[in-house]
Amino acid sequence: MSLMPTATRVLAASLVFVIALATAPAGQKSDKAKAPDPKRPKINLKARPDVGIAPVKIVFTAELSGGSDDFEEYYCPTTVWEWGDGTVSESSVDCPPYEAGKSQIKRRDTAEHTYKKSGRIRVYVSLKHRDKEVAAAGVNITVQPGGLDNSN
Repeated sequence: MSLMPTATRVLAASLVFVIALATAPAGQKSDKAKAPDPKRPKINLKARPDVGIAPVKIVFTAELSGGSDDFEEYYCPTTVWEWGDGTVSESSVDCPPYEAGKSQIKRRDTAEHTYKKSGRIRVYVSLKHRDKEVAAAGVNITVQPGGLDNSN
């Protein structure tokens, strides 16, 4: 039985270690990862209904939960809706200047969109503060073929 030279065994073990590090699951936090900011509200997106027959009007509700009511990055944001059918809507409002402890964030935003083509669709909403995306969420909907389905 032949034995591998020591240098070869060390090299092989090193390669296995490097490969294991390179293929670790994404999103694993290191010891140096920052904890989430407890003042930052969480964003969630819901669709009603989440399944419909084309053409169907879906109502989307983006809600902020938890965190501070005066979280500056979420005060008076630009809201961007990516409808999943190639169209995008953007809205913003003119607000008074931000004042810590006084300015209130908007906790809920509702929008509707009509889908004429069938398919499984991913819809996104994002909040932008000074052209920087500060929060985003997505939801899946399913549009089934109907009398006016134009998917062909």
